[in-house]
Amino acid sequence: MKFTLSWLKEHLDTDEPLEKLADKLTMIGLEVENIEDKAKALAPFSIARVISAEQHPNADRLRVCMVDTGDGGAPVQVVCGAPNARAGLISVFSPPGTFIPGKNITLGVGTIRGVESRGMLCSAAELQISEDHDGIMELPADAPIGKGYAEWAGLGDPMLEINLTPNRQDCTGVHGIARDLSAADMGKFKDPAIKPIKGEFPCPVKVAVEDAALCPGFALRLVRGVKNGPSPEWLQKRLTSIGLRPINALVDITNFMTYDRARPLHVFDARKVNGNLTVRRARDGESLLALDGRTYTLDSNICVISDEHGVESLAGIMGGETSGCDENTTDVLIESALWNEINIAQTGRKLGINSDARYRFERGVDPAFMVPGLELATRLVMELCGGTPSENIVVGNAFGEDRIIDFPLSEVKRLAGIEVPLAEMRRILSHLGFMIAGSGPVVKVAVPSWRTDVHGKADIVEEIVRIVGVDKVPMTPFERGDDARKPVLTAMQNRTHRAKRALAARGMVEAVTWSFISKPHAELFGGGQAELALANPIASDLSDMRPSLLPGLVAAAQANANRGYQDVALFEVGQIFRGDRPENQFVAASGVRHGFASSKGMGRHWSGSAMADALDAKADAFAVLAAAGAPMQALQIVPAGASWLHPGRSGTIQIGPQNVLGYFGELHPRTLEALGADGPLMAFEVILDRIPDAKKKPTRAKPLLDLSTFQPVSRDFAFIVDRGVKAGDIVRSAQGVDKKLITDVTVFDVYEGKGIDPDKKSVAIAVTIQPREKTLTDQEIDAVAAKIVAEVTKKTGGVLRG
Repeated sequence: MKFTLSWLKEHLDTDEPLEKLADKLTMIGLEVENIEDKAKALAPFSIARVISAEQHPNADRLRVCMVDTGDGGAPVQVVCGAPNARAGLISVFSPPGTFIPGKNITLGVGTIRGVESRGMLCSAAELQISEDHDGIMELPADAPIGKGYAEWAGLGDPMLEINLTPNRQDCTGVHGIARDLSAADMGKFKDPAIKPIKGEFPCPVKVAVEDAALCPGFALRLVRGVKNGPSPEWLQKRLTSIGLRPINALVDITNFMTYDRARPLHVFDARKVNGNLTVRRARDGESLLALDGRTYTLDSNICVISDEHGVESLAGIMGGETSGCDENTTDVLIESALWNEINIAQTGRKLGINSDARYRFERGVDPAFMVPGLELATRLVMELCGGTPSENIVVGNAFGEDRIIDFPLSEVKRLAGIEVPLAEMRRILSHLGFMIAGSGPVVKVAVPSWRTDVHGKADIVEEIVRIVGVDKVPMTPFERGDDARKPVLTAMQNRTHRAKRALAARGMVEAVTWSFISKPHAELFGGGQAELALANPIASDLSDMRPSLLPGLVAAAQANANRGYQDVALFEVGQIFRGDRPENQFVAASGVRHGFASSKGMGRHWSGSAMADALDAKADAFAVLAAAGAPMQALQIVPAGASWLHPGRSGTIQIGPQNVLGYFGELHPRTLEALGADGPLMAFEVILDRIPDAKKKPTRAKPLLDLSTFQPVSRDFAFIVDRGVKAGDIVRSAQGVDKKLITDVTVFDVYEGKGIDPDKKSVAIAVTIQPREKTLTDQEIDAVAAKIVAEVTKKTGGVLRG
């Protein structure tokens, strides 16, 4: 919401400085986002006269100007490239050291093609007061030389922009903002009564409302004999000051009412309306050429205003081009209505229209101002365009429902922790438009019609506290009690956090990609179901919910490669969608590596060992699983991964065939081609939801033993097994001998070749035995070793290598 200080003062009698008003607005919940004070920004710019303009000796398009700046000193030399620079011209001058807003530079003394320039003659675009940059500004001959340009041009009206929360529709108008500032002791609120305009004749156009749920109220009036043209200067300045373009007096009046009183209106050219008006649901297939020049196809969920010819307006959102007002308009229908907030929001979202009217109606306008708003608009039309008004036609409820709240005075202390005297409560609430009856301990509070967001006691407390000052609310710590605090983060939040840290520690960079991908890419990764297609995609290549994070990461990696950054390691932790039910939506951790971005080190390496490979992707996946609390000893690696991975350079991570945790490996060339990416690309994806929760068993606390007092023992074993035996099976067999004593089993060698049968291989493992209660004797260690050999032989058929 934008407005100027002078506009605010039309509704608020105040002498408070701008900075104080801005601070107070923020404190009462109307956060000031920006203050644009052109007078302050343009203070260094002054009016000057060009004494002479000679051709630059070294440039055809430049002129060397001598400029009288009006300060009583010698003329200043300025090199200027504007085509209209000439002797006698009155323009705007900026000296060295001036910040030029249109160019975002600070001016200095410069030499241009060998000629010194000590300032600048400015265009309107360079001062950001218009888009005119064809030449330097030309001011009237009587403009005072030496005077500040901003002061002379009347630019001393600061513009404020506030950020409104969705509940404060009443402050989408300057009138409502002034009311809040008055309650905060920033001035006296100006709220003169709106006098009704007497109709001279019955309105010949009738109105029928087919569904009162869509249109609770509708008011209409005809004004004959108007003369439409440019609006007066004061109204044009009001609109241009907040970035609106004046169109004509009738349209400008409706825009003014929208921003001044938060009351959107619409004006129809009465001669272009055929017969009576009907408020109804659109019929499927109907269309409307709207005032924005676009044609919209409608359906039965959209509320419209129609005449006997067809649809003339999108109710509460935008009028139609056919019945719009122009310079030939002589009779005008002024419409002021109430609309269903939900229907307005749904229609605007469906058609992609973000109009000022929609912004206000979907938040709920003041129902009691429907008819007074029509009266005020009629007065403005008569003052600016003339004409003779008809009587009003009002259909439906013009007042809304009365809301009376029983309010215990103790609620302010209970909810906010501050003591506010009853007299101060009365003052604040009455200034905000509330009415209070009674003296306590419970009073009755009547809610004003424009505060559609106030429904209960807590809302009233909020109104009092924001005016008194949120900074007055004491800081009170929560009572912690003697019990231990419950965890704040869920198990999945902890897993997500730890997975991100683990991947970042491995030199990968986090990326955030679209949750939507194209249908062909979704089908490539197991998605593309009809229920996962977006009803209204923002782009044709973002049509489906993603079944995997990898398409987005591959696209990001390729975008980097296209810009010369071949060596990338990217990861993302986010949601993926395998169906429309919650049980088919998972949190995944995925990553890609390309080029020399391996976990062995970034950048080129003389030996080539830094090239990313499938084992890097495996290590990334295992790092995520370990950080997320997966049972690492129970993990199984199965050769070949998903269909989008290379079958000979990938693997599947699982805990049994029924619980697949993820995949890793090199992307299949067919996948790379479909994604438009250059290979080779290493990738992994782990489903964090499928990691089983750690089992919690009630145990009795035991004193911790200092394990460093018992020396661990390492024994190596080499087994000759069939070539089809997996190394993981040997590791699990050894680990299962004694899970208390055996703390680690790793494979350190695999040999095939001379001395081994062609259908056999040698797998060597290192077993770490960690005593926990005493130092083991040689006999005890030998007994454990014998059990390991026996168990591996039993499970795999392996024979201890001699």
